[in-house]
Amino acid sequence: MSVDRLAASDEFRKPPHRYIDVGGAEVAYRKVGEGPDVLFVHGWPVNSATFRRLLPFLADHVTCHLIDLPGAGSSRFDSESDLTIEGHIRSVRRVIDALDLRSVSVVGHDSGGLIARHAIAGDPRLRSLALLDTEPSTGVSWKFRSFLLGRHVPGFGNALGWVAGRPRLRRSSLIFGDAFVDRSNLDGDFEEFFFRPLHDSRNHRVAAGRLLKSFHYGLIDELSSLHRRIEVPVVLVWGDEDRFFPVGKAREMLSDFAIAQLIVIPGAGLFAHEERPEEVARAILPTLLT
Repeated sequence: MSVDRLAASDEFRKPPHRYIDVGGAEVAYRKVGEGPDVLFVHGWPVNSATFRRLLPFLADHVTCHLIDLPGAGSSRFDSESDLTIEGHIRSVRRVIDALDLRSVSVVGHDSGGLIARHAIAGDPRLRSLALLDTEPSTGVSWKFRSFLLGRHVPGFGNALGWVAGRPRLRRSSLIFGDAFVDRSNLDGDFEEFFFRPLHDSRNHRVAAGRLLKSFHYGLIDELSSLHRRIEVPVVLVWGDEDRFFPVGKAREMLSDFAIAQLIVIPGAGLFAHEERPEEVARAILPTLLT
Protein backbone atom coordinates (compact mmCIF):
# COMPACT_ATOMS: atom_id res chain seq x y z
CA MET A 1 0.00 0.00 0.00
CA SER A 2 2.10 2.90 -1.26
CA VAL A 3 1.33 6.36 0.10
CA ASP A 4 2.90 9.43 -1.47
CA ARG A 5 3.61 12.61 0.44
CA LEU A 6 0.60 14.50 -0.89
CA ALA A 7 -1.78 11.62 -0.12
CA ALA A 8 -0.34 11.30 3.37
CA SER A 9 -0.99 14.97 4.11
CA ASP A 10 -4.49 14.75 2.63
CA GLU A 11 -5.27 11.88 5.00
CA PHE A 12 -5.22 14.40 7.86
CA ARG A 13 -7.48 16.85 6.04
CA LYS A 14 -10.24 14.25 6.01
CA PRO A 15 -12.35 13.19 8.99
CA PRO A 16 -10.75 10.46 11.11
CA HIS A 17 -11.67 6.86 10.38
CA ARG A 18 -13.28 6.52 13.79
CA TYR A 19 -13.29 7.83 17.35
CA ILE A 20 -12.17 5.87 20.39
CA ASP A 21 -13.79 6.59 23.75
CA VAL A 22 -11.07 6.99 26.38
CA GLY A 23 -13.36 8.21 29.16
CA GLY A 24 -14.49 11.84 29.13
CA ALA A 25 -13.08 12.40 25.64
CA GLU A 26 -12.72 10.67 22.28
CA VAL A 27 -9.43 10.09 20.52
CA ALA A 28 -9.44 10.62 16.74
CA TYR A 29 -8.10 7.51 14.99
CA ARG A 30 -6.63 6.86 11.54
CA LYS A 31 -5.12 3.70 10.10
CA VAL A 32 -2.65 3.64 7.21
CA GLY A 33 -0.56 0.83 5.73
CA GLU A 34 -0.21 -2.93 6.07
CA GLY A 35 1.98 -5.17 8.21
CA PRO A 36 2.89 -5.38 11.91
CA ASP A 37 1.03 -2.95 14.16
CA VAL A 38 2.68 0.33 15.12
CA LEU A 39 1.06 2.97 17.34
CA PHE A 40 2.23 6.59 16.94
CA VAL A 41 2.04 8.98 19.92
CA HIS A 42 2.48 12.68 19.15
CA GLY A 43 3.83 15.41 21.38
CA TRP A 44 2.92 19.01 22.25
CA PRO A 45 1.50 21.19 20.69
CA VAL A 46 0.94 19.06 17.58
CA ASN A 47 -1.22 16.06 16.65
CA SER A 48 -0.83 12.85 14.66
CA ALA A 49 -0.36 14.80 11.40
CA THR A 50 3.22 15.38 12.56
CA PHE A 51 3.93 11.85 11.29
CA ARG A 52 2.53 12.56 7.80
CA ARG A 53 5.97 12.75 6.18
CA LEU A 54 7.01 9.39 7.62
CA LEU A 55 4.02 7.49 6.24
CA PRO A 56 5.20 7.21 2.62
CA PHE A 57 8.32 5.39 3.84
CA LEU A 58 6.51 3.10 6.32
CA ALA A 59 3.08 2.23 4.92
CA ASP A 60 4.35 -0.60 2.69
CA HIS A 61 5.90 -2.30 5.70
CA VAL A 62 3.79 -1.67 8.82
CA THR A 63 0.23 -0.78 9.84
CA CYS A 64 0.36 2.75 11.23
CA HIS A 65 -2.21 3.47 13.97
CA LEU A 66 -2.39 7.26 14.34
CA ILE A 67 -4.21 9.03 17.16
CA ASP A 68 -5.00 12.60 18.14
CA LEU A 69 -4.88 12.66 21.92
CA PRO A 70 -7.67 14.56 23.76
CA GLY A 71 -7.36 18.28 23.16
CA ALA A 72 -5.37 17.89 19.95
CA GLY A 73 -6.27 17.69 16.27
CA SER A 74 -9.65 16.13 15.50
CA SER A 75 -10.21 14.69 18.98
CA ARG A 76 -13.49 15.32 20.78
CA PHE A 77 -13.28 16.89 24.22
CA ASP A 78 -14.92 19.44 26.48
CA SER A 79 -14.18 21.50 29.57
CA GLU A 80 -14.53 18.43 31.79
CA SER A 81 -12.10 16.25 29.83
CA ASP A 82 -8.85 15.19 31.48
CA LEU A 83 -6.26 17.06 29.41
CA THR A 84 -3.26 16.31 31.61
CA ILE A 85 -0.15 14.24 30.96
CA GLU A 86 -1.52 11.56 33.29
CA GLY A 87 -4.79 11.62 31.37
CA HIS A 88 -2.92 11.09 28.11
CA ILE A 89 -1.06 8.14 29.62
CA ARG A 90 -4.38 6.51 30.46
CA SER A 91 -5.70 7.35 26.98
CA VAL A 92 -2.82 5.53 25.28
CA ARG A 93 -3.48 2.42 27.37
CA ARG A 94 -7.18 2.56 26.54
CA VAL A 95 -6.44 2.91 22.82
CA ILE A 96 -4.25 -0.21 22.87
CA ASP A 97 -7.05 -2.05 24.65
CA ALA A 98 -9.77 -0.76 22.30
CA LEU A 99 -7.80 -1.70 19.18
CA ASP A 100 -6.92 -5.09 20.68
CA LEU A 101 -3.26 -4.64 19.75
CA ARG A 102 -1.69 -7.83 21.10
CA SER A 103 1.77 -7.21 19.64
CA VAL A 104 2.53 -3.55 19.00
CA SER A 105 5.51 -1.33 18.42
CA VAL A 106 5.20 2.25 19.64
CA VAL A 107 6.71 5.41 18.16
CA GLY A 108 6.72 8.43 20.46
CA HIS A 109 7.95 11.93 19.67
CA ASP A 110 8.69 14.74 22.13
CA SER A 111 6.22 14.56 25.05
CA GLY A 112 4.57 11.69 23.17
CA GLY A 113 7.69 9.67 23.94
CA LEU A 114 7.34 10.54 27.63
CA ILE A 115 3.67 9.59 27.59
CA ALA A 116 4.34 6.35 25.69
CA ARG A 117 6.99 5.16 28.15
CA HIS A 118 4.73 5.77 31.12
CA ALA A 119 1.88 4.00 29.32
CA ILE A 120 3.62 0.85 28.07
CA ALA A 121 6.67 0.12 30.25
CA GLY A 122 6.41 -3.54 31.26
CA ASP A 123 3.37 -4.19 29.05
CA PRO A 124 3.73 -7.68 27.54
CA ARG A 125 2.04 -6.48 24.34
CA LEU A 126 4.93 -4.14 23.54
CA ARG A 127 7.08 -5.55 20.72
CA SER A 128 9.55 -2.68 20.29
CA LEU A 129 9.88 1.04 20.91
CA ALA A 130 11.13 3.99 18.84
CA LEU A 131 11.75 7.25 20.68
CA LEU A 132 12.19 10.40 18.61
CA ASP A 133 13.71 13.49 20.25
CA THR A 134 12.01 13.11 23.61
CA GLU A 135 12.61 13.82 27.28
CA PRO A 136 15.74 11.98 28.45
CA SER A 137 16.07 10.34 31.84
CA THR A 138 19.47 11.97 32.25
CA GLY A 139 18.28 15.55 32.74
CA VAL A 140 16.79 18.30 30.60
CA SER A 141 18.38 21.34 29.04
CA TRP A 142 18.12 24.98 30.08
CA LYS A 143 16.25 25.50 26.80
CA PHE A 144 13.54 23.07 27.83
CA ARG A 145 13.31 24.52 31.34
CA SER A 146 13.13 28.11 30.11
CA PHE A 147 10.44 27.23 27.57
CA LEU A 148 8.33 25.67 30.32
CA LEU A 149 8.48 28.83 32.41
CA GLY A 150 6.09 30.53 29.99
CA ARG A 151 3.21 28.29 31.03
CA HIS A 152 2.95 30.17 34.34
CA VAL A 153 2.32 33.52 32.63
CA PRO A 154 -1.34 34.62 33.01
CA GLY A 155 -3.18 34.23 29.72
CA PHE A 156 -0.60 31.78 28.40
CA GLY A 157 -3.10 30.04 26.10
CA ASN A 158 -4.19 33.27 24.44
CA ALA A 159 -0.58 34.37 24.05
CA LEU A 160 0.22 31.02 22.44
CA GLY A 161 -2.59 31.49 19.92
CA TRP A 162 -1.49 35.04 19.17
CA VAL A 163 2.11 33.95 18.50
CA ALA A 164 0.91 31.00 16.41
CA GLY A 165 -0.71 33.43 13.98
CA ARG A 166 2.45 35.51 13.44
CA PRO A 167 5.00 33.73 11.25
CA ARG A 168 7.91 36.09 11.89
CA LEU A 169 7.47 36.03 15.65
CA ARG A 170 7.05 32.26 15.99
CA ARG A 171 10.35 31.78 14.13
CA SER A 172 12.17 33.46 17.03
CA SER A 173 14.60 31.25 18.92
CA LEU A 174 12.68 32.26 22.05
CA ILE A 175 9.47 30.69 20.67
CA PHE A 176 9.47 27.80 18.17
CA GLY A 177 12.38 28.76 15.94
CA ASP A 178 14.88 26.37 17.50
CA ALA A 179 12.60 23.37 16.91
CA PHE A 180 13.93 23.19 13.33
CA VAL A 181 17.28 23.72 11.67
CA ASP A 182 15.44 25.10 8.62
CA ARG A 183 12.85 27.45 10.12
CA SER A 184 10.85 27.54 6.89
CA ASN A 185 9.43 24.20 8.10
CA LEU A 186 7.31 26.22 10.52
CA ASP A 187 5.24 27.43 7.58
CA GLY A 188 3.22 25.53 4.96
CA ASP A 189 1.45 22.41 6.16
CA PHE A 190 3.05 22.68 9.62
CA GLU A 191 1.23 25.98 10.03
CA GLU A 192 -1.96 24.47 8.60
CA PHE A 193 -2.06 21.44 10.88
CA PHE A 194 -0.68 22.87 14.11
CA PHE A 195 -0.47 26.67 14.31
CA ARG A 196 -3.77 27.50 12.65
CA PRO A 197 -5.87 25.48 15.13
CA LEU A 198 -4.09 27.20 18.02
CA HIS A 199 -4.71 30.59 16.46
CA ASP A 200 -8.32 29.98 15.39
CA SER A 201 -9.72 27.76 18.15
CA ARG A 202 -10.04 28.87 21.74
CA ASN A 203 -10.73 25.27 22.78
CA HIS A 204 -7.43 24.11 21.30
CA ARG A 205 -5.55 26.97 22.97
CA VAL A 206 -7.05 26.12 26.34
CA ALA A 207 -6.27 22.43 25.85
CA ALA A 208 -2.64 23.14 24.92
CA GLY A 209 -2.24 25.35 27.97
CA ARG A 210 -3.82 22.80 30.33
CA LEU A 211 -1.56 20.03 29.08
CA LEU A 212 1.62 22.06 29.46
CA LYS A 213 0.62 23.21 32.94
CA SER A 214 0.10 19.59 34.00
CA PHE A 215 3.73 18.71 33.31
CA HIS A 216 5.91 18.11 36.35
CA TYR A 217 9.53 16.97 36.64
CA GLY A 218 8.52 13.89 38.58
CA LEU A 219 7.48 12.41 35.24
CA ILE A 220 11.11 12.63 34.12
CA ASP A 221 12.47 11.43 37.46
CA GLU A 222 10.55 8.17 37.00
CA LEU A 223 11.96 7.44 33.54
CA SER A 224 15.06 5.49 34.58
CA SER A 225 12.99 2.99 36.54
CA LEU A 226 10.51 2.74 33.66
CA HIS A 227 13.34 2.09 31.21
CA ARG A 228 14.50 -0.90 33.25
CA ARG A 229 11.06 -2.45 32.71
CA ILE A 230 11.35 -2.15 28.92
CA GLU A 231 13.08 -5.32 27.82
CA VAL A 232 12.21 -5.14 24.11
CA PRO A 233 14.43 -3.53 21.41
CA VAL A 234 14.53 0.26 21.62
CA VAL A 235 15.84 2.72 19.04
CA LEU A 236 16.53 6.34 19.93
CA VAL A 237 16.49 8.65 16.90
CA TRP A 238 17.76 12.18 17.45
CA GLY A 239 18.37 15.31 15.42
CA ASP A 240 22.01 16.28 15.89
CA GLU A 241 20.96 19.91 16.42
CA ASP A 242 18.10 19.31 18.85
CA ARG A 243 18.45 22.17 21.33
CA PHE A 244 15.55 21.13 23.54
CA PHE A 245 16.80 17.58 24.16
CA PRO A 246 20.52 17.57 23.27
CA VAL A 247 21.77 14.36 21.71
CA GLY A 248 24.41 13.96 24.42
CA LYS A 249 21.63 13.32 26.93
CA ALA A 250 20.17 10.65 24.67
CA ARG A 251 23.57 8.98 24.44
CA GLU A 252 23.81 8.89 28.23
CA MET A 253 20.32 7.37 28.41
CA LEU A 254 21.23 4.32 26.30
CA SER A 255 22.48 2.36 29.30
CA ASP A 256 19.02 2.54 30.90
CA PHE A 257 17.65 -0.02 28.44
CA ALA A 258 18.31 -3.72 28.05
CA ILE A 259 18.53 -3.50 24.24
CA ALA A 260 18.98 -0.07 22.69
CA GLN A 261 20.75 1.87 19.98
CA LEU A 262 21.04 5.55 19.11
CA ILE A 263 20.86 6.84 15.54
CA VAL A 264 21.69 10.51 15.02
CA ILE A 265 20.15 12.38 12.08
CA PRO A 266 22.45 15.12 10.67
CA GLY A 267 21.03 18.55 9.98
CA ALA A 268 17.88 18.10 12.03
CA GLY A 269 16.44 19.51 15.23
CA LEU A 270 13.63 18.56 17.57
CA PHE A 271 11.38 17.60 14.65
CA ALA A 272 13.88 15.36 12.87
CA HIS A 273 11.03 13.25 11.47
CA GLU A 274 9.62 16.37 9.78
CA GLU A 275 12.96 17.62 8.42
CA ARG A 276 14.51 14.28 7.46
CA PRO A 277 11.60 11.81 7.20
CA GLU A 278 13.28 9.28 4.90
CA GLU A 279 16.35 9.04 7.14
CA VAL A 280 14.20 8.72 10.27
CA ALA A 281 12.00 6.05 8.67
CA ARG A 282 15.09 4.11 7.64
CA ALA A 283 16.41 4.38 11.19
CA ILE A 284 13.28 3.10 12.93
CA LEU A 285 11.94 0.52 10.48
CA PRO A 286 14.22 -2.41 11.43
CA THR A 287 13.17 -2.02 15.08
CA LEU A 288 9.48 -1.69 14.18
CA LEU A 289 9.70 -4.94 12.25
CA THR A 290 11.32 -6.81 15.14
